[in-house]
Amino acid sequence: MTITHSIDDSYLMGFAAGLLPEPFDLLVATAVSLDDEARARLAGFEAMGGALMMESEVAPLRDDTFDAVMGRIMGTPPDDMIHSDIKTPRMDPTFPQPLREVVGGDLDEVRWRSAGMGVKQAILRMGESGSVRLLKIPAGKAMPDHGHKGTEITLVLRGAFHDGADRYGRGDVEVADPDVHHTPVAEAGEDCICLVVTDAPLEFQGLLPKIAQRFLQI
Repeated sequence: MTITHSIDDSYLMGFAAGLLPEPFDLLVATAVSLDDEARARLAGFEAMGGALMMESEVAPLRDDTFDAVMGRIMGTPPDDMIHSDIKTPRMDPTFPQPLREVVGGDLDEVRWRSAGMGVKQAILRMGESGSVRLLKIPAGKAMPDHGHKGTEITLVLRGAFHDGADRYGRGDVEVADPDVHHTPVAEAGEDCICLVVTDAPLEFQGLLPKIAQRFLQI
């Protein structure tokens, strides 16, 4: 799998330092599970942090700290994070392990709800630090035209979408900020499934999307 739009180093460094809000933390963990090159960069930042810690005053760590860190890097949770109710994944899972931990399984465990225009969503987490949701965009269909009051990061899990001249396939990451106004369109042939995190509501131009926004929590 070729990653064309990899996760930015700033998010990898924030993840390594434990400074990201929870929604963005989940997206980074999921993204590096699909991107070998990003996972190698993350390991470098983890090593850099470890070297800096060696020069700092020693602080006590939990017994499972090492396993937890390696689990985040490799996408495999430590034993105390594995939930017994998670089903054994298929041989070709859509969701990497960090996301399966949250969903409770793979794609067949998602409870989709209509978001209008054929688009479906499943809200995984919602709080002051931001939101995490899954989006399913029908093949060949477009998301409503929208802008951003904050940051929106989209990770493609299945299928692909086009945003202007750029194509985003499985493992690709798109970051949109308040300067970005766009209308992503799912590629024909297969529904596009994405993991999306935001730290502020979106900005819609049309009247109907603005009305629906209150009910859809987007």
